[in-house]
Amino acid sequence: VYDVKCTHQLAPFITNAGGQPLMWKSGHSILKDKMRKTGACLGGELSGHLFFKDRGYGFDDGLYAAARLLEILSTDQRPPVEVFAALPMAISTPELRVAIDEQEVVAVMAALGEQLRVTADAKVMLIDGIRLDFSDGWGLVRASNTLPCLTFRFEASSGEALERVQAIFRHAMLDIKPEWALPF
Repeated sequence: VYDVKCTHQLAPFITNAGGQPLMWKSGHSILKDKMRKTGACLGGELSGHLFFKDRGYGFDDGLYAAARLLEILSTDQRPPVEVFAALPMAISTPELRVAIDEQEVVAVMAALGEQLRVTADAKVMLIDGIRLDFSDGWGLVRASNTLPCLTFRFEASSGEALERVQAIFRHAMLDIKPEWALPF
């Protein structure tokens, strides 16, 4: 189980390793709950919260996750640099935040949904916010669970594709609120 902010390359990676990927809502308690309900053996989110089922459901402890990674790497005969070099690469942004009045969140997200749902060549996901997946990248806008802001995240296979995906979200946002200063 992984959150909507994670790379689109994660699902095929999990499938190729024999797992069943499940994208879900952001939030460590939300992910842990989904793991319990689905029986998932591993869970994680972009923020770094990682959960392992094989020795209990664990907790979001960075040292424990690092120790587990070292344990996994110790069973691979390849040097760690070779293991990591085999992982797929992409160009991505960190989480980008835009402050918003809490009373506006529902209306703005609804308006964005109306505009973004008709985007050609995109798979639209409404698990947690609005995520558009394209063949060469994706973009996400969602209301933060903890702050009065909208959060955005983008990823693509090239700089040009990243700019194109960001432009789709930028135009939709500025159509709704032209005065917004967007960080992308």
